[in-house]
Amino acid sequence: MIPKLIRQFNKLGIVGINRRNLDYISKYNPRHLYPFVDDKLLTKMLAIQAGINVPELYAVIAINHQAHDIHAILKKHSTFVIKPAHGSCGNGVLVITGHSKKGYRTLNRMIMSDEVLENYILEILSGVFSIGGHPDKALVEYRVQLDPFFKDLTYQGMPDIRIIVFLGVPILSMMRLPTHLSNGKANLHQGAIGVGIDIATGKTTNGVWFNDIITEHPDTGIEISGICIPNWQDLLNLAARCYELSGLGYQGVDIVIDREKGPMLLELNARPGLNIQIANRTGLLPRLKLVEQHYKELSCLEDRISFIQKYFSNT
Repeated sequence: MIPKLIRQFNKLGIVGINRRNLDYISKYNPRHLYPFVDDKLLTKMLAIQAGINVPELYAVIAINHQAHDIHAILKKHSTFVIKPAHGSCGNGVLVITGHSKKGYRTLNRMIMSDEVLENYILEILSGVFSIGGHPDKALVEYRVQLDPFFKDLTYQGMPDIRIIVFLGVPILSMMRLPTHLSNGKANLHQGAIGVGIDIATGKTTNGVWFNDIITEHPDTGIEISGICIPNWQDLLNLAARCYELSGLGYQGVDIVIDREKGPMLLELNARPGLNIQIANRTGLLPRLKLVEQHYKELSCLEDRISFIQKYFSNT
């Protein structure tokens, strides 16, 4: 049974973890560049220098006593996000949607007192949510506002778009939609939906929820295929530019679309997951090999985008 499955996967061009790690991450992602994507603060600073739009940074909390002094800054903003600089998979991200007399109102409509919020920040600093459990920093930043386009497509939280970029060429993409099960987070492992996107046109194709193929959002009942993502060309350009930004040959670029500020880089990932293949019903391997054959011919951003239009349309 297992050899048969392996043959089927090979036929479809499915890339597994071992092949991803050995043939692409190890080969094309120099380890000395990892800190620039594993540290969200460094990523943000690089993006700002490159003129790439990111959520505004309100504060950085690096030492314990700053957690007690942060309220003067927080109360200037009606809504904001607190996240660990070295977090992964959305762990440790706290969304504050407003203020009340008793404290701060969270996305799931709970109230956090000043003291509880301080303790939460101290947990971030202690490394509870960081990669490897190392001491961390807490970032306070602008909360991206939901574009009306996504209003009926998502449950509570903010959807994002993951684009795999290989040697500067976007090769596969999906939209991640929060659900009730994922507590409004766009995290597939926590129960969000992955929706494949035709990389050439920006039109959604298939949906996957855990390992099930679906056609509509389980909470809203809205059809999730056949939707054209607005300003798709801008998203492709942003993703492609992240090759020069990070220096990583194989990376995941996570983008959100703000209703007023447009596309924003949320974060980069040097080890992007592989469920994107299920969402697209398309293996990564043929596209990876094609880019390896031609990337030296693609001397500018326009060449890379033209390459996508020529080779990677699902339609």
